Amino acid sequence: MIYASLESPVGSMTASAKGDALTGLWFVGGKYYPSDTGTWAYEPDRPIFGKLREWLKDYFAGGRNLPLPPLQLEGTPFQRTVWDMLLGIPYGRVTTYGEIAKRVAAARGLRSMSAQAVGGAVGHNPISILVPCHRVIGRDGSLTGYAGGLDRKKALLRIEGADTSTLLPLSAGIT
Repeated sequence: MIYASLESPVGSMTASAKGDALTGLWFVGGKYYPSDTGTWAYEPDRPIFGKLREWLKDYFAGGRNLPLPPLQLEGTPFQRTVWDMLLGIPYGRVTTYGEIAKRVAAARGLRSMSAQAVGGAVGHNPISILVPCHRVIGRDGSLTGYAGGLDRKKALLRIEGADTSTLLPLSAGIT
């Protein structure tokens, strides 16, 4: 595995790749930050990381004109199904774990699917921002779970022009 370190307006990040495809993008210190980075080769000048830097530069400037760099999402078939659905959430919009669960169930020919199972897959998304798990909120409009931290989640939604004034902090949904 190769990696590069990146700085963003919302914090330091680490990106990983295999060959010409991005396999990970995490906020340093995030909940699921990989523990094995010490065995990876630091190769920040690889073309894939150049493509990622350009994409992120455009994204943080409020753009959405560049195609995604090549992605190689590694996970279970269920996780990959959920991550593919995340890629379909429009820029600046949000959806709920429950809505994704309904779509997964329909795609698999099932009557229902657990929103909690979807939440687990969303939380383990290895490619932050590009695979937009930050666009998923709780059923009650609460700003729930984000491995990079809720402040970052809200900041990313603001960058996209989403109305974050109606989103509840996590504690507001707890009784």
